[in-house]
Amino acid sequence: MTRPIRHTLPADALDDTDRRIINQLQDGFPISPTPFADAAAALDIDGTALIERILRLRDIGAITRFGPFYDAAAMGGAFCLCAIEVPAEKFDEVATLVNAHPEVAHNYQRSHRLNMWFVLATETPAGIRTCARRIEKETGLRVLMFPKEHEFFIGFRVQA
Repeated sequence: MTRPIRHTLPADALDDTDRRIINQLQDGFPISPTPFADAAAALDIDGTALIERILRLRDIGAITRFGPFYDAAAMGGAFCLCAIEVPAEKFDEVATLVNAHPEVAHNYQRSHRLNMWFVLATETPAGIRTCARRIEKETGLRVLMFPKEHEFFIGFRVQA
């Protein structure tokens, strides 16, 4: 499935509560029996409203995902950024094949010769090459792999 080209949201797309949600949840999410209710209480809304707003923020493109980031390498696994040059007329077909692999963490279309970029996350470093080769066999296209050489923690946050 391809995603539309991302555009800047209109100035009125986010209200103050949306902005507070984005800003607060970048700093963490409660681990408890009622995490949405707990996070919502700090925002002066209820848990159902928080879930509805998160879904809306994703639907309008204000956020691309909601969930944890795991350090696969610290757990013995591996990540690898990959790219494929996909003929435009085959893009949806190839995206469906690539996205069917549970190792594909996310997949983005780019306006570049290498127009499909995705991240593989596997239980072992050897799993990266194995999955990439399966994708090559299924699609008939070469998967270029860009393994991480150094990790830099920049504490990236976006102020909404």
